[in-house]
Order: sequence, then C-alpha cells, then structure tokens
Amino acid sequence: MTHGFIWDLFAIFFFVMYFMLLFYVLSDLFRDHTLNGWGKTAWIIALIIFPYLTILVYIIARGKGMQERAMAQAKQYQAAQDEYIKSVAGGSAAEIEKAHQLLASGAINQQEFDAIKAKALAS
Repeated sequence: MTHGFIWDLFAIFFFVMYFMLLFYVLSDLFRDHTLNGWGKTAWIIALIIFPYLTILVYIIARGKGMQERAMAQAKQYQAAQDEYIKSVAGGSAAEIEKAHQLLASGAINQQEFDAIKAKALAS
C-alpha cells in the first residue's frame, strides 16, 4: 500500500512540475519581443507534440535569455510601483520631511509638527 502511495506522490510532483515549467516557458515565449510569430508558433507546436523534450531544449537553448527577460520585467514592475507610490505619497512625504527638519532645528515645536503631519496625511 505504501509503495503505491509513494509512486502517486512522485507522479503528482512531476505533473505539477511539468505544468509549472510549461507556464513559465509559455510566459517567457510571449514576453520575448525578439522572436517573431513563426518562431513562437514553432515552439508552441513543438510543446504540443513533444512537451517534455521541448521544455528541456527551450530551457537549455534560451535559459539565459529567460532570466534576462524576467529581470527586465521585474525592474519594469518595480519602476511602475515606485512611480505610483511617489505619486500617491509624494507631496505629503515632502511636507512631513520639511516639518521634521524644522522641528529638529527648533523652528517649530512638537504640537506644530503634529498639526502639519496630520494635515499632510489627510490630503
């Protein structure tokens, strides 16, 4: 009974691993703007006919480019997220920083700083 259970676990593991690799290869394939439509079509047909072999060949042949494209996309997402955060919190963060400098220099007291901070966070 345990012998069949272990083989079932291996089968499930490789099945899940196959789908993860398949989706990773397909997402990389469509992320690559240097490969033309016919090349993408050839890779997809190969994935349908010889799925395991094609995934291995794709990773061996285009693995370095996969990493570069993934890193470029991650940088693009990070830049977009940073831009969004700056657009949302840009004004209030600058006002709070300026008020903190005034507090540190003694130009304003703690109550005035708290009022400026509350006003900046409210807007």
